[in-house]
Amino acid sequence: MPSLADIFGTRAVLADGAMGTVLYARGIFINRCYDELNISDPALIQSVHEEYLQAGADILETNTFGANRFRLARHGLAGKVAEINAAGVRLARQAVAHLKEKQAGDAWVAGAVGPLGVRLEPLGKTGLDEARSAFVEQIRALAEAGVDLLIIETMPALNEAREALMAANEAAPDLPVVIMVTVDDDSNCLDGSSPAQAAALLTEWGADAVGVNCSTGPASVLTALEVMRAATALPLAGMPNAGMPREVEGRNIYLCSPEYMASFARKAIAAGAQIVGGCCGTTPNHIRAMRSAMRAIDAQHRVAEGGAAVVITSETPPAPLGQRSRIGALVEQGAFVTLVEIVPPRGIDCSKEIEGARLLASIGVHAINVPDSPRASARMSAQSLCIQIQQHTSIDTILHYTCRDRNILSIQSDLLGASSIGLHNILCLTGDPPKLGNYPDATAVFDVDSIGLVNMLRRLNHGLDIGSNSIGASTNFTIGIAANPGVPDIEHELQRFKYKVEAGAEYAITQPVFDLRLLVSFLERIEQFRIPVIAGIWPLTSLRNAEFMKNDLRVSMPEEIMLRMAQADTSETARREGILIAQEMLEAVRPLVQGIQVSAPSGRYTTAAEVISSVLPTTAS
Repeated sequence: MPSLADIFGTRAVLADGAMGTVLYARGIFINRCYDELNISDPALIQSVHEEYLQAGADILETNTFGANRFRLARHGLAGKVAEINAAGVRLARQAVAHLKEKQAGDAWVAGAVGPLGVRLEPLGKTGLDEARSAFVEQIRALAEAGVDLLIIETMPALNEAREALMAANEAAPDLPVVIMVTVDDDSNCLDGSSPAQAAALLTEWGADAVGVNCSTGPASVLTALEVMRAATALPLAGMPNAGMPREVEGRNIYLCSPEYMASFARKAIAAGAQIVGGCCGTTPNHIRAMRSAMRAIDAQHRVAEGGAAVVITSETPPAPLGQRSRIGALVEQGAFVTLVEIVPPRGIDCSKEIEGARLLASIGVHAINVPDSPRASARMSAQSLCIQIQQHTSIDTILHYTCRDRNILSIQSDLLGASSIGLHNILCLTGDPPKLGNYPDATAVFDVDSIGLVNMLRRLNHGLDIGSNSIGASTNFTIGIAANPGVPDIEHELQRFKYKVEAGAEYAITQPVFDLRLLVSFLERIEQFRIPVIAGIWPLTSLRNAEFMKNDLRVSMPEEIMLRMAQADTSETARREGILIAQEMLEAVRPLVQGIQVSAPSGRYTTAAEVISSVLPTTAS
């Protein structure tokens, strides 16, 4: 009998999401028997399977959750258990075959087995032997139709879970079995059993993997998985609902965003889950976001396991850092670097931004930093503004590049194009999720995160794409990264910073610094993997601006600064006070770092120029 390890190896795998949710969204009324659609509308079911495969699912569950004699009897279909289950397997198999034809991909088909929908003894009139017989009937049909494994899910009580497991052992002894219970708000099984009890007993009864699905949402499922991890050595599986449904205009709507489900996937895998997916309310969009999160995890693991430390051999290694760009030369020389951030316009006219860059170049600023759709807003492309600034002024640019909007094909294409037109300074960013911006329903990609992006740039610098195919020459990028000394989970930030350095980062730019203690602590803690650090400086413009930074962007803002901004009685006084605070912070950080990046709030380039020119008059050349 193959084990789950034989099927999946040790990597985390992604199951699909809800079938019923998608069918309901397509106009199938809830009083229909969704399992019977395997026979009456097979094209519809297969199309849903294909959507999940295209979203990145590794496992397709058959549309047979309720295809047992008890549930089917409510629709007069008790005699069609074998037919409906076999049809469900066939449609999933056809979807996988279609995927192979189009994308050369692959996936596994899992026979889905849900609860019987009746109360078992001693609380109900259905005997345990009757329950086992019904499970045997369904599981045998799934096994004979050729599933790769079984997923027994949404078990409300351990006595029913036991009968389902015993039935699987009887009807399909050669198939691995994943079995999941459902839990309440307190993360306990619906019969009162704890997750630890459930995990221990399901392990004893012969499960190949245990876990939690459905329930009240990701939080309760994650808590239960963490408890289960201590009670069993078996692989864990977690497939939550997209939160609790809310009634909106007469319809039950699940409100958990794809990004939140992606966050669940990351946390569940960190807690030891090997199989993650979605239940009620989840859609292909949720699964797509979870797949992106898992790709980012894979990239991190490759670095952590020494992938970034492997010597890359090619005939086209990059030039020395000092020969790649002006910023590279300054970093290599240990010079104090001065940067100003210029945000792209919302339209097509960038004359104001170009004039701002020309002004800053005239006072000796070394380079212009150009964000890539900051806070997920729709703006002129950063790459376009960078090249126009370089065409019309004498100043260098640093291109922010985010992973949010692009898959790995687009990333490589963009970067090759950037190198070919003379953009050689790249700041690698994961990117803000779309929900933070003005188009919250936009689809995020996140094939990789900033760690994976640094790895890709390093390979391109060695004349190789991510498949180790030669691109003919080095891209000669200088590779920058972002750092946030004030993030609440500083241990996670430090770990990611280390991974980025190991992947090939050559300098870092911090988020705006207002609390010097946090910066000092951060610099001390990265000493063993230190690269040149450029501190972010933000000239505040008003008390409201300070409140936004503190409360919306979660930037650490000392009360002293808040008080100083509150005491400014006019807008001009507030602006002057903000400049003074920025100048004081610049003076304080100068001995600690290798440069500063000053933001130009609301496009006030003269404000940024005033901060730099008054405190560092020697930067002009």
